Amino acid sequence: MDGKPHRKTKEKQNRRRARETGPTVAKGAHAVGRRQKRFLLSQIDRLKMDTTKDDDVTFSNAVDDKDPQGKSLNQDSPKKKTVGSLSFTVVDSSPDILKASSASRKPITRTKVPFEKGYSQMDWLKLTRTHPDLADLKGESNRRLISMDEVKKHKSGDSMWTVLKGRVYNISPYMNFHPGGVDMLMKAVGRDGTLLFNKYHAWVNFDILLEKCLVGVLDDSKLKSKC
Repeated sequence: MDGKPHRKTKEKQNRRRARETGPTVAKGAHAVGRRQKRFLLSQIDRLKMDTTKDDDVTFSNAVDDKDPQGKSLNQDSPKKKTVGSLSFTVVDSSPDILKASSASRKPITRTKVPFEKGYSQMDWLKLTRTHPDLADLKGESNRRLISMDEVKKHKSGDSMWTVLKGRVYNISPYMNFHPGGVDMLMKAVGRDGTLLFNKYHAWVNFDILLEKCLVGVLDDSKLKSKC
């Protein structure tokens, strides 16, 4: 009439658009729903894997272990875990014996003795730079061959010998400087202390630490002949 579309024509166009766009919106909603479902399922699987790995927790809907009198063995109170919008209640079903053994299992640590004043590692380094003869060589060479029988004779006073990886050291001057104490170091006196040394501090560079205490080199030819 005046060039403008009729009202009914507009309504028809709107209905046509609704029919065309309606399924697309529905498909998009379904796609979002599927993604959320996959995400929640993946989170549930992850939670199951975690509980299997720890071997300490199970879902609360699992069958509880009971003793012959019908009492539940699960003594710990349930714990809640949340993954996304899902909540789970988990309980500790591990036997008390396993709990006790794991609690009593402690790492093996090396006991350190507090340093007395003037006997720190820095004090030892100063002593090695100033003392003229820590090894008590008395003019002898520290490259001489020493038998194991001779090592066994030096167990007291200012002459306490030990063997570390084929080298003989007089560790008497180092006794009071040892972080593990005198008693621990005495276990290596008059014998080969390599195994004891490697057990507690194999990473320590004893070549530098005990350089001025070197007495000689172990003569292992007699040992090989005895074998």
